[in-house]
Amino acid sequence: MIVSASYRTDIPAYYGHWLMKRLAAGYALVANPYGGPDYRVGLRRPEADALQLWTRNIGPVKDELDTIAAILPFAVTFTLTGYPRPLERATLPADRAVEQMRRVARRFGPRSIVWRYDPVLLSDVTPADWHRAQMARLALALRGVVDEVVLSFAQPYAKSARNLDRAAEEHGFAWRDPPDDEKKALLGELAAIARQEGLRPTLCAQPHLLSPGLEAAQCIDAARLSDIAGFDIAAKEKGNRPGCACAQSRDIGAYDSCAQGCAYCYAVRSSGVAQRNLAGHDPHAEKLLPR
Repeated sequence: MIVSASYRTDIPAYYGHWLMKRLAAGYALVANPYGGPDYRVGLRRPEADALQLWTRNIGPVKDELDTIAAILPFAVTFTLTGYPRPLERATLPADRAVEQMRRVARRFGPRSIVWRYDPVLLSDVTPADWHRAQMARLALALRGVVDEVVLSFAQPYAKSARNLDRAAEEHGFAWRDPPDDEKKALLGELAAIARQEGLRPTLCAQPHLLSPGLEAAQCIDAARLSDIAGFDIAAKEKGNRPGCACAQSRDIGAYDSCAQGCAYCYAVRSSGVAQRNLAGHDPHAEKLLPR
């Protein structure tokens, strides 16, 4: 089994102490996001085979990565877009994020980390030309550091659309959800820029936007984790939503708990809710948040 930590929140950035406590204990309890009882997820072999870390800031656990690797082989999915502050209130500056990614790759190799440029959002402050320039700058900085960049276009779920509308009103910009042909064309351009720097571009859970040179992503990738682990990790494909090609995993995070303040986030109702949940977090508890 692969453990995901976590596509629901940024555990390395905000809950690293809790993660280390749970790894030491060998399990975590997870509140069922769809109701029902809490469930237990094993965090040591043979119950768990590998760990997928998702983050925008690995810094708080950088000194713990060797300890984590001694318990479970891991890969890091590192999201870096470098958007203006009206869209990403509390993320790392791009240069600091790049340095963190380089540090992980130097210690654990380029297979250990994947760059996620997601979501691609078109707005007054991030028009198409901005994305082309940003992809060129970041792909050049990450050449030889990572071997893959995962792309996807912003999906305006009701929750994320409300948050974007609120941010747009507060900061005086407009955003839009363009037609598929416009999305596909821009993604194709970004993919070509990535390939020029030796990165393999993939697309997360949007098969209708695929084009030659842009293949479907496996954000939880059993083959990559097998390479890192040095043994075969068998996991069937079982995506988290339509179009998702991820390997089967169990996530130990919780929604409404990430305090990065990204205006487009699908996992947080509001920054105030996330801040309150972070303040109420107990790093010694068996699960990330109290019910």
